[in-house]
Amino acid sequence: MVFELQVVSNTPMTAVSDPNLVAESFLIAIGYIPKGYDPKTSATSIRDSVPYRLFMDYFMKYQGRAWSVEELAYLLDTSKPTIYRHINKLKALDLLESMDVEYDGDMRKGYRIRYGDLSKAWNFTRSNVEMAMQNYTSTVEHFQKLMNQKREEI
Repeated sequence: MVFELQVVSNTPMTAVSDPNLVAESFLIAIGYIPKGYDPKTSATSIRDSVPYRLFMDYFMKYQGRAWSVEELAYLLDTSKPTIYRHINKLKALDLLESMDVEYDGDMRKGYRIRYGDLSKAWNFTRSNVEMAMQNYTSTVEHFQKLMNQKREEI
């Protein structure tokens, strides 16, 4: 899976006491929920949307619990492909881990916040960002060296 995170300049929301406001702003800032998101469902707001509710009502409210896709689709009254789409976004951010869970008497793949703790999960995301930035830096330095050589040949 490809690691993907939107990085934008931001101000820490440490003075905000409403977890829903913090979550909404954070999820938009990191690219999990697109800016200007318009749910194409009966949801009346971002907070009523499937991606927001998936994250807040299930993964954050019960961070230590793993959820099967079938269970989440049922609870959120949506399709399995919709759940997979949003799970894949969270996996691309490296915030989720998978593990076996029992659902309807069968073992299924389940998902939860990595280590059952968003702060610990975020350390993986941060490490991925640092590694990506190091790779970009190496590429930029190599590119600059190539262009310097090209100029010297002229």
